[in-house]
Amino acid sequence: MVGRKKETEILNRLYNSSKAQFVAVYGRRRVGKTYLVNEVFEGKITFRHAGLSPIDSGEESSDSPIRKQLKHFYNSLVLQGMKKSRCPENWMDAFLMLEMYLQEKDDGTRQLIFIDELPWLDTPKSGFITAFEGFWNTWACSRKNVMLVVCGSATSWMTDKLINNHGGLYNRLTCEIKLSPFSLGECEQYLLSENIKLSRYDIVQSYMITGGIPYYLSYFRSGLSLAQNVDSLFFSKNAPLNGEFNRLFRAIFNNPDMMIAIIRAVGSKHYGCTRSELAKISGISEGGTLTNALAALIASDFIIKYIPFGCSKREDYYKLTDSFCNFYLRFVENEKKLNNDFWITNIQSQEIITWRGIAFENVCFNHIEQIKKALGISGVSTNQSAWSKRKTEETGTQIDLIIERKDNIVNMCEIKFYGEEFTVNKNYDRTIRNRISLLSEEISPRTAIHSTLITTFGLKYNEYSGAFVNVVDMDDLFEQ
Repeated sequence: MVGRKKETEILNRLYNSSKAQFVAVYGRRRVGKTYLVNEVFEGKITFRHAGLSPIDSGEESSDSPIRKQLKHFYNSLVLQGMKKSRCPENWMDAFLMLEMYLQEKDDGTRQLIFIDELPWLDTPKSGFITAFEGFWNTWACSRKNVMLVVCGSATSWMTDKLINNHGGLYNRLTCEIKLSPFSLGECEQYLLSENIKLSRYDIVQSYMITGGIPYYLSYFRSGLSLAQNVDSLFFSKNAPLNGEFNRLFRAIFNNPDMMIAIIRAVGSKHYGCTRSELAKISGISEGGTLTNALAALIASDFIIKYIPFGCSKREDYYKLTDSFCNFYLRFVENEKKLNNDFWITNIQSQEIITWRGIAFENVCFNHIEQIKKALGISGVSTNQSAWSKRKTEETGTQIDLIIERKDNIVNMCEIKFYGEEFTVNKNYDRTIRNRISLLSEEISPRTAIHSTLITTFGLKYNEYSGAFVNVVDMDDLFEQ
């Protein structure tokens, strides 16, 4: 298994403990939660069950959503050794059946219960949470050999109903694991493990498209170039990821149309937008509904909330950082006619060149720890944001990334995606000096500004290369 070393160590330690354990594994859909649990506990799972996807709830059937879920739960019990009886009428009965099944199989060794996509079981008016609370609080928590592992892609449900629960499940979790997408280094390891040989330059571009989501990377094929893989995944006939965007939101949110509208609004602006701008663009009124939706999207790692450098603490901005969504909205959604070789045909187009520059900024925002390590400030507390300032009606400036440090340094970062070493000419040198001058007006005189270049192949030495104090290259971003 590529990566996930820390998570594997935690899960094994809990499994080998002598106490009852209740573990929640959550994170963005397709990030590899189920795969992690299956790999770590191969051959050790006593009972497993996965909720039925709400996407399929509209298929022809006379059963209500709760009846479907209960019937499926009963079938899982029967398939794994429980004697046939009757399908449970409610979740209280269903968990009683599970308790009796586990007691019958109990030989004193660890009993591992794995329930995948737990939020899908909580259908409207089903009473699931109450029954689930009863299962853990009344029975499972008192049995030292029981380990309950639950997974969920609906991150907001997992945080609200389990992690931050103020009812019967308050403080009941013994461990929570939020699974993140692969880093660039882990993407490289994964592709090599599948015998897919791409340069780091192309792996960075693959990250701009997939966001390091293992499931999306699993569709890459050995022997194809990056461009060929992209066409195969998104633009060919029956492309596997062509409809992923809509499936993604419908699988994890009860209000997918609103969530997609917010994603479109936030994604329409390079550096994101304020709450009021978002409401105006999306047509969603400001209020509690928007607040909850934004919180859910932040919890699911689709967007971030940040305060641009120099702005008031009340000037929150929301920025789309999910690379897959950015790519889909920019290129896939607006393709009116299927073109099997769209990417390879347009690879040198200005539109794609411009996109790379913007997408590389998101890659850097998602690899702040690697950037800090390259700068030698891993242990220093920092804040990160973008910055835009209009000095007059004619002139202004934008800084891609500002790293505010507690050691009285500000790294003013220029992010450049180039196919070769980046060269500073006389005009660009003047631009950097102007940005330093404008930024210096916003910071304390006790603070020094270090102009920093983050680029692919480093900086070409010439008479103007001294414009940058620090240089972070692509290889630095691959550090673990």
